[in-house]
Amino acid sequence: MSPVEPEPENAAELFGDRIDVARAFTAALADQGEERGLIGPLELPRLWTRHILNSVIAAPLFHGSVADIGSGAGLPGLVLAIARPDVQWTLIEPMERRVTWLNEQVSSLGLSNVEVLRARAEEVRRPEGFDVVTARAVSALRTLIPITAPLVRDGGELTLLKGMNAANEIDAAQKQIKKFRLSDVRVEVLGEGVLPETTRVVRATVR
Repeated sequence: MSPVEPEPENAAELFGDRIDVARAFTAALADQGEERGLIGPLELPRLWTRHILNSVIAAPLFHGSVADIGSGAGLPGLVLAIARPDVQWTLIEPMERRVTWLNEQVSSLGLSNVEVLRARAEEVRRPEGFDVVTARAVSALRTLIPITAPLVRDGGELTLLKGMNAANEIDAAQKQIKKFRLSDVRVEVLGEGVLPETTRVVRATVR
């Protein structure tokens, strides 16, 4: 088993008074993540920088009610819920074993601001919509927009964590952007000078 990455110095700064909860979650993921099929064996030496900090850096962008699509191991949903206890989070995940993990973590970490739904995004019906919908490493934008945009309330936001190809994905998704009435579609780069790997976020307003 690969060694787990030591906690980076700036983790406590990014999580503030929630750092102990973040440590407990990261330790549980390091301990059980591989055997439960949540993360691959190569992720342990970069668990903090590649996954935990890569998610938490986006925490200031969220407000109100947020849905995280395809939460999986809890990246970014659980990490963001730890960092932002003032926001209501709905973690949407279709796979039973991952839902079990998410519910265990919500309970053991004492996260009263989190609801876990076992469902595919397309099956979720929330008439009032969410203020923000997010996802990380789920699929390309042209596939992701049709399953996320319908969950956003009128005037709400998509805030999607993407990789280096974010701008190219926007170019390839012009048809979907138009169909689902997305405006002000842009890439924001987070964590420059703070994280070893920056986080790219595709943000858009849904009308």
